[in-house]
Amino acid sequence: MGVPRRARAASCHKSYYKSMKHNRIFIAAVALAAATMLHAEQYKVIVPLSADMEGAMARLVNFDNGATIDSVLVEDNAARFEGSVNEAILARVLVDGARQPVFILEPGTVSFNAQEGAFGTMLNDQLRALGKQLNAAGEQYRAATDDAGREAAYNRYNALLDSARTANTDNVLGYYIFLQGDASSLDAKGLRELFAKYPSFAGYERSKKMLAMAERREATQPGGKYIDFSVTQPDGKVMKLSDYVGKGKYTLVDFWASWCGPCIRQTVVLKDIYNKYKDSGKLDVLGVAVWDEVDATRRAIKDHELPWDCILDAQAVPTELYGITGIPCIILFGPDGTIISRDKQDDDLRADVDAALSK
Repeated sequence: MGVPRRARAASCHKSYYKSMKHNRIFIAAVALAAATMLHAEQYKVIVPLSADMEGAMARLVNFDNGATIDSVLVEDNAARFEGSVNEAILARVLVDGARQPVFILEPGTVSFNAQEGAFGTMLNDQLRALGKQLNAAGEQYRAATDDAGREAAYNRYNALLDSARTANTDNVLGYYIFLQGDASSLDAKGLRELFAKYPSFAGYERSKKMLAMAERREATQPGGKYIDFSVTQPDGKVMKLSDYVGKGKYTLVDFWASWCGPCIRQTVVLKDIYNKYKDSGKLDVLGVAVWDEVDATRRAIKDHELPWDCILDAQAVPTELYGITGIPCIILFGPDGTIISRDKQDDDLRADVDAALSK
């Protein structure tokens, strides 16, 4: 809205201008609040819980950005939330850290059962119906006795997902279906192409993070340079990746966690490589514990007799920098810090190390 003529003519008088400006801001704020109230609609969410959760704190959170929407105490074996929402969003209930199924927070009463998840509102009912169809396709796949039958069931499953996603590109149900696909495994180029096809999904926070992680993964492929990071250790010492990488030796860096079975299995391979080259002076091995507790990491180092240094408690610091979405992630750096190999395991990893060190 333009400035009123009287206010425009008097704009050389500072006090009058400020008064008019404040009035316009106040009027605009009231109008916006009124419009918001008109569009906001009421919801109820009722999540049945076990008796041992009685009195626990339950949080209703935005699944896309992690923001807390509301919190209540569990009473009478249920968490009950009430409020208003302007548009449907993906949500989840957390009780003492335990995650309940993802559902769609929208106007109406959302209820749950253990077998089929959320129901009682338009989009949640559509999601539940789709789930039943997908389960039927899955059963068809498992019951198939030949490749043709399995392929038919597989194609039916994907066709159901594609149809539902295409029919719901303008709402959060389509976005949820999008997240269930293979988007998280795509490279940056593939994601950009997918967002070009479904532009309405690109603005969500998880989509932005997914693309950012893919771009960091793309930037740290073989041929790229190492990205330094530092982590303060439990004893107060600061350890950096650059304490080991770029120092004139090849460095094999294992991003791992004690609870990760595949990580522990790869320690056998890493030990073989370490023992083969430890006396050559050409290769260092370094562990970087991510997404793990310090005491658990220390126990695993002791139990599996890992002889190399390890940066403890790195959490998500390196995984964010290197676009790591799954572990183990093992990277071989050259003497100058150039990435030689990434995401290889077993014999493929041995071959890359042998090829590099034979030069």
